[in-house]
Amino acid sequence: MFAGSIAGKEIVNIDGAVLGSLENAVFEQRTGKLVDLVVKPDRDLDRQRYREDGKFVLIPFSSVVAVKDFIVVDESRATKKED
Repeated sequence: MFAGSIAGKEIVNIDGAVLGSLENAVFEQRTGKLVDLVVKPDRDLDRQRYREDGKFVLIPFSSVVAVKDFIVVDESRATKKED
């Protein structure tokens, strides 16, 4: 999958609720493995549930379950764990 093919796609959860849009991606330098999606959050998104990077939220690529017209993530694997 090429990075250009997912650029700007909307990020949705399994229920179809919009989380935001893909702004960038974080890759592991040594391996080139995609680690995190950098997401411009939807204004209704509860940002406190996610790791943040400035005005963006980070969603682990491991939580992605599908990439088609949207990038679908499993929020149970994308949100911060409760202490």
